[in-house]
Amino acid sequence: MKVFTAVVQGVSATLLAALAAGALAQQDYPSRPVRIIVPFPPGGSTDPMARLVAAKLSERWNNATIVVDNRPGGNTIIGTSIVARAAPDGYTMGYCGASFFGTATLIPDIPYNAVTDFVGVTAIAKSHVVLVVHPTMPVKTLKELVALAKSKPGEINFGTSGIGTSTHLYAELFQQLTGTKLLHVPYKGSGPVTNDLLAGRVNMSFQISITQIPNINAGRLRPLAVSGDKRLKALPDVPTFEEAGVPKFGLEGWTCLSAPKGTPLNIRTKVASTWAEVVKTPEMEALMEKQGMEAMAAPPDETTRMIKASVEEYGKVIKDANIVFKR
Repeated sequence: MKVFTAVVQGVSATLLAALAAGALAQQDYPSRPVRIIVPFPPGGSTDPMARLVAAKLSERWNNATIVVDNRPGGNTIIGTSIVARAAPDGYTMGYCGASFFGTATLIPDIPYNAVTDFVGVTAIAKSHVVLVVHPTMPVKTLKELVALAKSKPGEINFGTSGIGTSTHLYAELFQQLTGTKLLHVPYKGSGPVTNDLLAGRVNMSFQISITQIPNINAGRLRPLAVSGDKRLKALPDVPTFEEAGVPKFGLEGWTCLSAPKGTPLNIRTKVASTWAEVVKTPEMEALMEKQGMEAMAAPPDETTRMIKASVEEYGKVIKDANIVFKR
């Protein structure tokens, strides 16, 4: 009995010491600069949000240094590999979206596993997709577009940011749901496709709403539908896909912070808790609404589950569309 009691006391002491060390680590974090890796170039749709996150976290952590490090290239492989290989200490995180985790299954010989090599930190924001057409297109509604596409299979083109990107997968899902056949015109990034869309060289495109609201409001593009279960406050006159006649357009666009596997839960929880405080502020809510987005906050475990679900959802669209990645 004395031996057993001694063992229990020893284990209890060890556990308490570990818990105390974890609490202290959370309290002291961050004690040096934190790096957020963005696997896209500066100025894209992802970069501004990552910088906003860094600024808001810094404000609540006594102006701690948080660096946004853009590492584009290789279809996000370069930047994401840096996160996967980083020390799991909470000082390197990745800013990425739902589609990234799904499209990771598309790339052969990828040097990491999108599910097992990362853990969730917190969800950041939900983005919505808007289907836009050039004003010269003879359609005013989604039903008219579907009818036109069915009458001219393979003739109406859609521009995307590249093979396997979210803008590509949304278009593939649309074709699967409507029984239409469109011509894919892939570009290298959102900037070039927007330029050709505005010039009328591209008929239509599925775009993240935040990137096209100014063009829509200026009349340079015509919106036909938005994703989600309700209309966007930033685009109140644009129906949802379900309202417009295409139900089950369910791919969700969202962004999150992830970290290398093994990153302590208590540190990830501190980041998530801090971000949850930020999204409750009227300032953040108003900012998100203006940009056609919804602020999100989720604990680490829930964020990890969201990552796994996205791999399955986007992976299914890729498989059903028989998309093949080409380097």
